[in-house]
Amino acid sequence: MTGTAGAEAAAEHTAVRVALWRALHLRADPPPYVVEDEVGLRLADPGEGWRERPDMDVVATRRTRASIVARARFVEDLVVERAAQGLDQYVVLGAGLDTFAQRRADVGAAGLRVFEADQAGPQAWKRQRLDDLGLGVPAWLRLVPVDFEGDWWGQLLAGGLDPGRPAVVASAGVTMYLTPEAIKATFRLVAGLAPGSTLVSTFLRPVEDVEPEEQAQLRVAMKGARAAGTPFLSFHRPPEIVALAREAGFREVRHVSAADLEQRYFAGRTDGLRPSRGEELLVAEV
Repeated sequence: MTGTAGAEAAAEHTAVRVALWRALHLRADPPPYVVEDEVGLRLADPGEGWRERPDMDVVATRRTRASIVARARFVEDLVVERAAQGLDQYVVLGAGLDTFAQRRADVGAAGLRVFEADQAGPQAWKRQRLDDLGLGVPAWLRLVPVDFEGDWWGQLLAGGLDPGRPAVVASAGVTMYLTPEAIKATFRLVAGLAPGSTLVSTFLRPVEDVEPEEQAQLRVAMKGARAAGTPFLSFHRPPEIVALAREAGFREVRHVSAADLEQRYFAGRTDGLRPSRGEELLVAEV
């Protein structure tokens, strides 16, 4: 990393990797682009040789890269749609190097408040990078430092989230790091928000459910996560995660499959770019 925010805090490695995959989409894949995100690359500031990293191999990461940009686009489309209907709160759990607020400033200026909840160290690093790049933190973007092992929900409420008004809560690339008990607790908290609120969450399917050609890569990712001290703890088949959401109290719950995402964002492509079913989406309505 060549960023200038100081050695005392840094972005999580997984957050940087996701940002670089979004940038790689613009460099390795032909248009039309699912998401156009150069801001994440500027925030990460990985140095000139970032495309030589093993985890940036264009062919090996094609389906993972497609899944990353598809989930980002799906969440963005949902938030923009609900904001147009009058919803004014959007929460990003484990925000990492999410760049919705920078790329869609038009939505924020129109009345949407964005709450990015993340660990204090990485979030302080991101705030400094935003300042370094001259982007800053607008009044409608609230960076809320939280301790996900503590009362993170209370910290989010103290940061200004109004539970009496509808919100979209996004949790992308998070559930695999949580215990089943923590997932249930998170679902119950979001289900307690005002009617009209929506949770959109990704989840990992068990290795044996993933396309055969993707299973080895997932096992490598699992091994790397264990070595980094952040092991994958939870895998779900779609009926299981849907049942958890219904038990938590959500009114309507649906599974958005990789096939759904392919039809929505990749139809007509001839370059083989399509998302993997390794990570899929849950949408739950209050």
